[in-house]
Amino acid sequence: MQVFLGDPRRFALPGCALTIGNFDGVHQGHRRMLERLRSEARARALPTALLTFEPHPREFFARANPPARLSTLRDKFALLEELGLIDYVFVYRFNHSFSNMSAQGFVDQVLVRELNTRYLLIGDDFQFGSGRKGDFELLASCPHFATEAMPSVLVKGERASSTLVRERLAAGDLDSANALLGGVYRISGKVMHGQKLGRTIGFPTANIHLPHLKPALKGVFVVEVDAPQGRLGGVASLGLNPTVSDTPDYKLEVHLFDFSGDLYGQRLTVRFLKKLRDEERYDDLATLVAQIERDAASAKTYLTSLQREQA
Repeated sequence: MQVFLGDPRRFALPGCALTIGNFDGVHQGHRRMLERLRSEARARALPTALLTFEPHPREFFARANPPARLSTLRDKFALLEELGLIDYVFVYRFNHSFSNMSAQGFVDQVLVRELNTRYLLIGDDFQFGSGRKGDFELLASCPHFATEAMPSVLVKGERASSTLVRERLAAGDLDSANALLGGVYRISGKVMHGQKLGRTIGFPTANIHLPHLKPALKGVFVVEVDAPQGRLGGVASLGLNPTVSDTPDYKLEVHLFDFSGDLYGQRLTVRFLKKLRDEERYDDLATLVAQIERDAASAKTYLTSLQREQA
């Protein structure tokens, strides 16, 4: 899979079978769409391509209160790469100029001239262009490519969507969210230097950088962490850490079981298995430590039972 940033015309790409969207989380609906795209591309002897945007358009228009993002751009690329269904990914910068482009201008400039689209597969609710005036009818009228709309994908009777995944994660319903995603929800990031409080209270943590302001879930979780050293079990806190911090920045802090070593600068992938509780503020550090001890014990019990089930 090749990723292209900027005007793709300089790469002299061939015609392609294209789909468009944010693909936040790469959930089951996205996966079915990409499978359909690959099938149609093979029938037409075309490579598959995906057009996405950075930042998410809803983040651009709601900067003061952006929606939670399920996956970073890096994580989105990793999920798409694992599927093995896309040959090219085009990332367009969503800015004032792009947001003001007319629907017809988007078709003529982006789809035809820049991406050389020959087949286009869109979601059944796709709208585009300034004022969201572009729709399926406009795309279908373009003689340069064939256009099809993908019907909604249902998972246990519900329409798979990034919005629904966000709602389930926010509610702590990881089982439902993971069913919609088709896998365990995860976040990756580099380990950064923090306050180093954890090591002074017997629970050293890896502080993982979150590139976006608002995560899709909050609380204390049982986790598995994919690190260069292998897959490790642990307990994680994702939130504002109100007992020891008064900043508005969200923090992902992971205490790993049966591990000692230096992880600074390394990229870890945190897999969220079970929510233990919501984040709370405690009156003193001793009360916080007692709660962390209970959380760690609960996480170890859960991981042990999980290992027995998988044995």
